[in-house]
Amino acid sequence: MSQIPSKIANLGVAERLDLVQAIWESIEANQESLPVSEAERQELARRLTDFQFNPGTSSPWADVKARLLDRE
Repeated sequence: MSQIPSKIANLGVAERLDLVQAIWESIEANQESLPVSEAERQELARRLTDFQFNPGTSSPWADVKARLLDRE
């Protein structure tokens, strides 16, 4: 396991973002097994309410990813 971080560090930003996305998608596919605390539920509810009242303050993932890739 200790070799994984050094291998990841050698990847380019775009490759690391792809890796993060792949990991996230694998977690999302099994999200029912993820425990969510009451504090996390409250924070998610707060963020959802904020988004519903202020939708223009957030960005779609595709836009965020594009901005990050432009920094390379």
